[in-house]
Amino acid sequence: MNNGRSPFDAGRSSSRREFLVGAAAVGAGGLWWYSTRARGLALASAFESPVAGPVATVTVAEFGPDGVQTGVLTVPKVMKTDVQWSRQLSRLERDVLRGFQDEVAFSGAFLKNHEAGIYRCAACDTAVFGSAHKYDSNTGWPAFTKPIANENVAVGPHGPLPNAITCVRCDSFLGDLFDDGPKPDGWRYCINSASMRFVAANTPRVATAVFAGGCFWGVDAVYKHTRGVIEVVSGYAGGSADTADYASVSRGSSRHAEAVQVTYDPAFVSYETLLKILFLVAHDPTQLNRQGPDVGPQYRSAVFYSTDEQRTSVSAAIASLDARKVYRGRVVTEVARLERFYRAEDYHQNYLATHLNSPYIIYNDLPKLEHLKVEFPEWYRAQGASG
Repeated sequence: MNNGRSPFDAGRSSSRREFLVGAAAVGAGGLWWYSTRARGLALASAFESPVAGPVATVTVAEFGPDGVQTGVLTVPKVMKTDVQWSRQLSRLERDVLRGFQDEVAFSGAFLKNHEAGIYRCAACDTAVFGSAHKYDSNTGWPAFTKPIANENVAVGPHGPLPNAITCVRCDSFLGDLFDDGPKPDGWRYCINSASMRFVAANTPRVATAVFAGGCFWGVDAVYKHTRGVIEVVSGYAGGSADTADYASVSRGSSRHAEAVQVTYDPAFVSYETLLKILFLVAHDPTQLNRQGPDVGPQYRSAVFYSTDEQRTSVSAAIASLDARKVYRGRVVTEVARLERFYRAEDYHQNYLATHLNSPYIIYNDLPKLEHLKVEFPEWYRAQGASG
């Protein structure tokens, strides 16, 4: 994270100094090659590209949480490997969405949900059904008379299923179509709760989350390029106001972690999705009190929650990662109540975008943006948010 201008070099870890000294030793002429080559090797070993050749596109209708259509979008098809889906989905979601299996009858979370809102595909977040078309079929699964938009779902044979309903963007299994529904159309879209996430009509349009995952430069950049994020601010969390400055935090004894405050639209991107991006893209949650070349408790993995709902979501996400053995090691992320977030110095804000030629950024942080593109193409955006 050395920007070459900060007066606080003496407080930094030896591993970071070694990285910068090693890069400088390559020489001015060879530094670009060294950094680019190292970055390429890191990407080749860490990221599995699921698509070869041109990427197909689909046209889908977009909706607000109130069920009102807000536009029509042409977007890339979401094409991922089985390994990627296994990292991103719970076991039940994977069995249903990718394995074309039905959840147990009368077990779904949305079976008796009568709240106004919309239902999005749990795999890629495409709007698929609306509460206005939901009814009680007494069959054990949520039922709808029609999709929220015909272009957002597909119906066709899949193995022994004659009328499998799938999401048009990611081809994930939603349920089955039957002709025993209410008149006049007579259709029953029988859908698995595990295939959907629900967005209530009264969902607030602004919320905040605070995450720590090592150097805040890279974490900041990842969320700035995440759709649905409004603003990202780099700063400090976990300590007191009198040590909320870079000099104090860099010494490692302030109790602060370098963190980012993410302001987002929860009607568009869920807190749970932001957690997936934190754990699968922004950092390695199994590293204790460090991230890569940065060593010390100020670089710890942490989620600072501000509501009981956030705490429950974080705990569930960590438990799921450990149970599915997504990482070889155990997740060591600290889960702590947010007392206060302190904005970092101005020169730390939007650091990646203004230091694209920095060796540290090239080697450690630009690969995270590439990883976001590959792991969550449905959430990546080229234009960064403010902050």
